[in-house]
Amino acid sequence: GAGSPAPGAIGGPCRPDHNKRPCRPDLKRKLPLPNIKAAEKWVRQSEKRELRNRDVKTRLKTLFKKAKAGGDTVAAPSVESQLDKAAQKGIIHPNKAARKKSRLVRAIKVTAAATAAAAAAPPATRTARKKTNKK
Repeated sequence: GAGSPAPGAIGGPCRPDHNKRPCRPDLKRKLPLPNIKAAEKWVRQSEKRELRNRDVKTRLKTLFKKAKAGGDTVAAPSVESQLDKAAQKGIIHPNKAARKKSRLVRAIKVTAAATAAAAAAPPATRTARKKTNKK
């Protein structure tokens, strides 16, 4: 419409045919660098940190999901250690690390209880059905 940003502009539609949804700004868009040398270095450092932190967060999510799905008590201390390290380095909030560790332990307990109950219960036997002829 009139007064809306041009297609491809930040906050505007990505393409001319996309009128409703705003364009998500690119993470690596080329903005003019600052005039100060130190500020240029800060930009480079920030990009490196952002990439490194994103990799660590992704790895943490994968470790957490695998440990939770497997219900493995052996892998839990390793995952907890990785969460603590990330919190210590400031990659994730310490409360988030504590929450994830708590949920992991709770999920492992639930899985262990379910497997114990399944092992204690007698195997289910199927009752023989009487065959009937349907016409």
